[in-house]
Parts: sequence; structure tokens; C-alpha cells
Amino acid sequence: MPSNKLARRLSDIVENADLVASYIAGFQEKAFLADRKTRDAVERCLQRITEAAIKLGSEAERLVPGYPWKDVRGLGNRLRHEYDSIDAAQIWRIARDELPALAQSCKVALQTLTG
Repeated sequence: MPSNKLARRLSDIVENADLVASYIAGFQEKAFLADRKTRDAVERCLQRITEAAIKLGSEAERLVPGYPWKDVRGLGNRLRHEYDSIDAAQIWRIARDELPALAQSCKVALQTLTG
């Protein structure tokens, strides 16, 4: 995969993680759980992140080693195919606790990739 496609996928992850951060800014978990529109927006961003991870393929592990890419891809499958059993509290924890680190790691990888 040419590096410009890798850079695009990493940028997609960063962009969507940043969108999630803006959507949940000022929210506490209880308010997030009660706000269907925000939960839907966050889930859509997570779907795009997981799709970018799928398209990165094994390059994801090379570019951002040590990150649980299999879990990221698996979340995408759950969001697409098991949407009726998604735990909104888990989505909150992912958005609040896990996405910032993923975004930061992808920013570093992007800088390395693009020089």
C-alpha cells in the first residue's frame, strides 16, 4: 500500500477521534448515555475508525505497534452486525479513555510517515 494511502487512513483515525472528543466534551457518562444523538455520532465515528484500521491491515501493527488493532477491527464488526447489543457505557469508556491515546499514537505515526 503506498504511503499516501497509509497517511490517509491514519488521518481518518485522527480526524474521527478528534470529532469524538469534540462531541463528548463537557459530557459526563450519565448525560452521554441519555443523549441518543451524541451516542449515534460517536458510534459512526468509531465505525470510520475501525474501517480505517481494517484498510491499514498489517501496516497498522507496524506503524502503531502494541495497540490492540484486532480489538479495534472487532469493534467495527460489532457496531455493524451486533448493533442491537452494543453497550453504550462501553462506547463511553472507549471514547473517553482509549481514543485519545490512539489518536496521539496515530499522529506520531503520521509524522514519521510523512516526514
